[in-house]
Amino acid sequence: MDTNDASERALQQRIRAGDESAFDTVFRTHYAHLVRMAESVVREHALAEEVAQEVMLELWRRRETLQVEQTFRAYLLRSTRNRALNHVRHQRIVAREAAIAAIDAPSAPSAEDEVLGTELEQAVRAAIDGLPKKCREVFLLSRDQGLKYAEIAVALEISVKTVEKRMGQALAELRQRLDQWLPRNVRKREVGG
Repeated sequence: MDTNDASERALQQRIRAGDESAFDTVFRTHYAHLVRMAESVVREHALAEEVAQEVMLELWRRRETLQVEQTFRAYLLRSTRNRALNHVRHQRIVAREAAIAAIDAPSAPSAEDEVLGTELEQAVRAAIDGLPKKCREVFLLSRDQGLKYAEIAVALEISVKTVEKRMGQALAELRQRLDQWLPRNVRKREVGG
């Protein structure tokens, strides 16, 4: 047994016994190497320091059951590399899940969109309420109840032609009343014929 092996084993026994000065010796001797190893994997110095500190903290926590088969340096470098790789894997999973959530999640309407939606809804309701009674009746049976023109004709005891005429009147009036809300190409089509 050479002196390096003997000093490693002695250091291991001292740490296992809770000797903080022995732990401090291991920390000062290996910390910089661990940070460099972690930084080569995570590519960020502050994060690499965090990984190295976690490895050293875990060494202290597990000191009583510590079994270092090789040197402290090899043991700590392997632990640091594994912890850094786990961190990178975790970050990739988090990034992938965030990307999927962003694609799948319906975007929340902005406050402006909500106000415009409410205003439009009120304008449509007012425009429908302002239709002549017979036109409004036909319109609502068609749009709200989903009835076909023939079904409306039977329900109101009028001809299909009368239903078509009243629906035409209702749509023309609604276009006129809701002009400011319609896209420009719809307005041009109406005006241009």
